[in-house]
Amino acid sequence: MYCSKCGSLEDKVIDSRLSKDGRSIRRRRECVSCAQRFTTYEEIERADLRVLKRDGRSEPFDRHKLLSGMLKACEKRPVTRESLEKAAAEIIQSLEQDFARELPSHIVGAKVMDALHELDGVAYVRYASVYRSFQDIGEFIDEIQSLERRPKRSALQSELFK
Repeated sequence: MYCSKCGSLEDKVIDSRLSKDGRSIRRRRECVSCAQRFTTYEEIERADLRVLKRDGRSEPFDRHKLLSGMLKACEKRPVTRESLEKAAAEIIQSLEQDFARELPSHIVGAKVMDALHELDGVAYVRYASVYRSFQDIGEFIDEIQSLERRPKRSALQSELFK
């Protein structure tokens, strides 16, 4: 692992811990050359899911792209990175259970919008505006009105139907 400060390849592991969800290992490392500390994550290499785009192209599923889109939508909002990472992990797990190799991009977008709806209404509208390519203010108003009519699911409420 290259040190981000000096570029050295020599480091030592200071601490290893299982992540909260049990799907990855968090390691604190220290560069032997410059003593810079940094964190790495080790996780299971997943099946190669591919996303079918609207224009017919296919590209590899990218967890970081999913999370960065959610982070952009939640910028300057009271949503923690941990809650976004948890939501992203749940989305990925759901996709891997439902699809073997390829999945349509609209499924990914819909799952992200559902997760953001649960976390923060403003982030949901931000994401929806880009995802659905809103062209004018009327589309924003329609989406906000539909958001007000749509009930938020309580964390204590069990899912009756899937």
